[in-house]
Amino acid sequence: MIPRNPILYVFLSLVLLFEQEPPPPATPLPPSTPAEPAPKAPPVDSKGRPLPSFLIVGTVFDENALSLPGVRVRVRRIDEKRSRWETYSNSRGEFAVRVVPGYEYEVTVHMNKYQDQSKVVNSKVDVQQRLSIKLQPVAPTKTGAKP
Repeated sequence: MIPRNPILYVFLSLVLLFEQEPPPPATPLPPSTPAEPAPKAPPVDSKGRPLPSFLIVGTVFDENALSLPGVRVRVRRIDEKRSRWETYSNSRGEFAVRVVPGYEYEVTVHMNKYQDQSKVVNSKVDVQQRLSIKLQPVAPTKTGAKP
């Protein structure tokens, strides 16, 4: 029998709803262990050689802490004799070189009238390394000076 009074109908519906047995509690799912991502293989070119993906960036300054444009920057692997990469600092004294990760590199900066500076960079740890290089002027040599 359905009551004709709508308020009574709602009341009875609520009573019937709460008199029902509650559903059994859900069984908790076992904690899922996050799957470790597979190590990414370094990107390779068409011949299977690894592509440069480690970035060496830096700024070259003079003895007065002013940026030096046009400084020659050479990068070589520690285990090799010749430089593989070469660039020049821009108008703000900045340079950037991409190299293959997983090696140690020596970065050498050269400019006339300044002493060469070298720094070692380890590309096995991060994806980028920033260098700040301060060049010192070459000490003038006195040749042929009169007493």
